[in-house]
Amino acid sequence: MSIRIATRAVIVKDQRLLLVNAFPDQQSDLWCAPGGGAEAGASLPDNLQREVFEETGLRIRVGPPCLVNEFHEPKSGFHQVEIFFRCTITDGALSDDWQDPEAVVNRRRFVSAEEMADLRVKPDSLAHVAFARGMGYDPLETLVR
Repeated sequence: MSIRIATRAVIVKDQRLLLVNAFPDQQSDLWCAPGGGAEAGASLPDNLQREVFEETGLRIRVGPPCLVNEFHEPKSGFHQVEIFFRCTITDGALSDDWQDPEAVVNRRRFVSAEEMADLRVKPDSLAHVAFARGMGYDPLETLVR
């Protein structure tokens, strides 16, 4: 089985990080940064711009990488490496009317570091990277839902 590559956006606006819930029909309370699987033939930033728009309706400028995270599911052999990039919004605003065309993301919101502490969020180092502005690497962790 091959390793899946994904891109994710770290978008901090007014000291609040953009998170999405990417589980159809609210099957889980787990939150993550917007983004998704990279398609061959497109750059990682191009993939990320497409994914963020699909999930949130926002247009973004992709900046430098800030986090690498990898996780797997031992039972199925699924293994994903995610590259997180610092991004800024260039156009749009969050709207409850926005619909993810793939019907995966059902909620999106900006959260403060304090609010984030009360949510289930993956990867574990996302808050530190987002609010402390460092670079991070999360080694292989087991997939959670």
